[in-house]
Amino acid sequence: MEDTLTLAEAMEDLVSAEDFLEYFEVPYEPAVVHVNRLHILQRFHDYLGKQAPNLPPDESAQRGIYRLWLERAYQDFVTSDSLTEKVFAVFQHVDKPGGGSSSFVSLDKVFRS
Repeated sequence: MEDTLTLAEAMEDLVSAEDFLEYFEVPYEPAVVHVNRLHILQRFHDYLGKQAPNLPPDESAQRGIYRLWLERAYQDFVTSDSLTEKVFAVFQHVDKPGGGSSSFVSLDKVFRS
């Protein structure tokens, strides 16, 4: 697909998980995205955050890497589910010393990007 926008410009225009998947030409099942859209986008964001320092300067190469990470984020939820993947802090349970578990999320983690 020929695109006249820079990668940064294109990314600003993408709103939904479907927009991202279509832009990066990642085949997807609508039913999987419908149930996991926020999880897929957060996982994609997490993957990119870890990869950002290692991205090549070439935008074409960056697009390819973005596509690979988006496809991987999507596939994570094809083969698993949101409770298993625990993308969001609210799903990350911590064992309490006296037994049981907690999913407490401090405000500093809520507002961290």
